[in-house]
Amino acid sequence: MSIQTVGIVGAGTMGNGIAQACAVAGLKAIMVDIAEAAVQKGVTTIGKSLDRLVSKDKISETDKAAALACVVGSTRHEDLQQADLVIEAATENHPVKIKILQQLDQMLRPEVILASNTSSISITQLAAVTQRADRFIGMHFFNPVPMMALVEIIRGLQTSDATHDAVHDLAKRLGKSPITVKNAPGFVVNRILVPMINEAFFVLAEGLATPEDIDAGMRLGCNHPIGPLALADMIGLDVCLAVMEVYLAQFGDSKYRPCPLLKEMVAAGRLGRKTGQGVYHYA
Repeated sequence: MSIQTVGIVGAGTMGNGIAQACAVAGLKAIMVDIAEAAVQKGVTTIGKSLDRLVSKDKISETDKAAALACVVGSTRHEDLQQADLVIEAATENHPVKIKILQQLDQMLRPEVILASNTSSISITQLAAVTQRADRFIGMHFFNPVPMMALVEIIRGLQTSDATHDAVHDLAKRLGKSPITVKNAPGFVVNRILVPMINEAFFVLAEGLATPEDIDAGMRLGCNHPIGPLALADMIGLDVCLAVMEVYLAQFGDSKYRPCPLLKEMVAAGRLGRKTGQGVYHYA
């Protein structure tokens, strides 16, 4: 199947990043969200991101204009009917994703591939609520999408070879480096990464070091480009907590218990960069 038009449900950080990656590759990107303000914010974010690439001589003004021409923002889910692939990039909430995917399944053409950008929820379970389980797959991008090379391609138990191959090829067209992953909570990267972040919160809660020193230790001692606490702020503390709760429920292993400090900070609304305060303060 030749994928020329990609639909994206969600205009937030991941959604607009995916839309930008598609548009830069010359694919039509239809980005849909429930609120017009969210759609406009997503389109504006794409424009600013492209401006930064122009300023760094990564792309030309002509390239920027061509990419923006490929982006369509909308609040109408019906506009997704022309897509060859639709990627759900909504919040990491199981009931919300189920509702969206069922709506899309009923509306889209039978041959359209449906994908989820979930970072932790079972692809097999999500596929099972649709009537196109063989054409359902996980396509997990990493933040910031325009800069990060990796895409995890997650096969559910029902995913066909044709679906996998089409999505794998698309990821390469987007300039990404895809890896194929079997379905399991957290897949590969987040299965390793988020428990590490959670452990950093335990270290912080025990007062072993300051946030700055914890992050410096991992940057300088493990050659990480960013410390785990700063990374948590970038991802969103609520997202980190949600992922740990999925692991705990799915594996039933206490080693995946969320740190109480992480839970308390989420309860306080200190979610990281998106709220202006997490482990660190942001102007």
